[in-house]
Amino acid sequence: MTNRFQPIYDIAALCAKKKLNNAILCPGSRNAPLALAFLRHPEVVSKTFSDERSAGFVALGIAQRSGSPAILLSTSGTAAFNFSPAVAEAYFSMTPLVIFTADRPAEWIAQQDGQTIFQSEIFGKHVKKSYQLPQEYDHIDAKWSINRIVNEAINLSIQHPQGPVHINAPFREPLYPEAGEQLSYSNDIRVMEEPPASTALTAGQQESISTMWSSFHNILIVAGQQAADHALLDSLNNFQAHHNIPLVGDVISNIHPIGNAIRHADTFLGEAREDVKKTLQPDLLITFGGPVISKNLKLFLREYSAKTHWHIQSPGNVADTFQSITHIFHAHTGGFFDFLGSIARQENFESQKQNNYNKIWEVEERRAARTLDAFFPAKELAEFELVKEVLRNLPANCNLHLANSMSVRYANYIGLAASQTGVKVFSNRGTCGIDGCTSTAVGHALENDIPNILITGDLAFFYDRNAFWHNYALPNFRIILLNNHGGVIFKMLDGPGRMPEAEEYFITKQRLNARKLCEEFAFEYLKLDNRRKIKNLLKDFFDFDGKTKVLELESDVILNKAIFDNLKQQIKKSYEV
Repeated sequence: MTNRFQPIYDIAALCAKKKLNNAILCPGSRNAPLALAFLRHPEVVSKTFSDERSAGFVALGIAQRSGSPAILLSTSGTAAFNFSPAVAEAYFSMTPLVIFTADRPAEWIAQQDGQTIFQSEIFGKHVKKSYQLPQEYDHIDAKWSINRIVNEAINLSIQHPQGPVHINAPFREPLYPEAGEQLSYSNDIRVMEEPPASTALTAGQQESISTMWSSFHNILIVAGQQAADHALLDSLNNFQAHHNIPLVGDVISNIHPIGNAIRHADTFLGEAREDVKKTLQPDLLITFGGPVISKNLKLFLREYSAKTHWHIQSPGNVADTFQSITHIFHAHTGGFFDFLGSIARQENFESQKQNNYNKIWEVEERRAARTLDAFFPAKELAEFELVKEVLRNLPANCNLHLANSMSVRYANYIGLAASQTGVKVFSNRGTCGIDGCTSTAVGHALENDIPNILITGDLAFFYDRNAFWHNYALPNFRIILLNNHGGVIFKMLDGPGRMPEAEEYFITKQRLNARKLCEEFAFEYLKLDNRRKIKNLLKDFFDFDGKTKVLELESDVILNKAIFDNLKQQIKKSYEV
């Protein structure tokens, strides 16, 4: 006899056929039919997390690392709501997730039945689309509808721009198989394939680009956040071999392996004189990728706006971050730069202007790099210097995770060397929240065996401590904890830092350190309280001996602010020489 939940069980088989092989399940009873379907499918790796907020970010990390949508499942009620922060991050970071929320039958919503809320379209505009499954499966059309909806949702999640989709699934009791009843999967499950849309430049676009190209002589390229992509790096290297054009990228752009990339724009643009900024102004700006960290870069490109701004991306919403876009090319980024690289370079007076413009950016890059090299070590050990030492000693092949607030900003000022080709950088910059930075990194660590290193502040770390509340070992996970006992970024910002309420209500002073947490979760705890210990502690920290490790530096907010401000003063002084 066919089980009445057969169309639901077949969802797991359909996901497996479409290469969705990772499921993050949160405990409950209403979601039992679908949870059992995933748990018992031999091609789906299922893990359970009790905290739905953390689970959502774990799934996000798995999807980032695997490149395929991760499955996320909750029971009914407020459990589903707790996915919201991760769903928002997935939407704005264009990360594919397929979210299933189990629900009560429709007639029991708002009837004081347990664990019932309004779950239809619960995530609003933060998903690409919300779907509602039928709650009765007897009719053949209902079975067809379930298969069609799940096929469509998965296809939509991976169409550009990638992102989360939501499927709300109401289930009637009884929710579990009867004694002796076998859970099985149908053999003839329909799979709907939808190839991605073409992102090649048309002949007309190529002709137009070639015509415009020769009219510019101050061309600047800015890369936003993106995953490490060796094919794209090859295209950019080939392009730069033909054209002397500065390429600017934050640490999260993953363009650091390009030898002549401008890594320290954030460092010098905040302190450069106005006359220097004018010489850096582009007449053509070419952008690609997601958001940039640097407020200094954003302000510069808004104030010293390019006359023409080409933006390259796949189809989808276009963010006009620098307020200057004039042309949008829905093209594959590598293919776009391959085409530009094929345009013959003219050796004439106009091309010499571009060479000179490139040299101006190179001069500013070298100025910032020299100042940074001369600045360390500072008189007192603080967060900034520890981040520098960590970045310079990373394993050759690793994932570097940067929590929001000051952690990602320190790393962006320091940057990665061109020789660190095996370091891939990740950060939750879609919404820039601290709430799931650790859980996202945990998702990566569960998905692969290479080292995963997280640099985080104390508020982000303790806020997301449930990232460790599960039953899975993390032998490849390392955490650098910058514990200044509050939100140092609010001391850096001029507004909140001047308020008399700053300590309690903005900086939010707290007294915790990580020692007890490490004891609770059986992690190795390394405390850095002296500069002389850095070398040996980092050696222990990067010894991957099967233990999760936390290296903590407790420091003072005032000291950290003073050192960061001192660096900016040193950059400013370099323009007085």
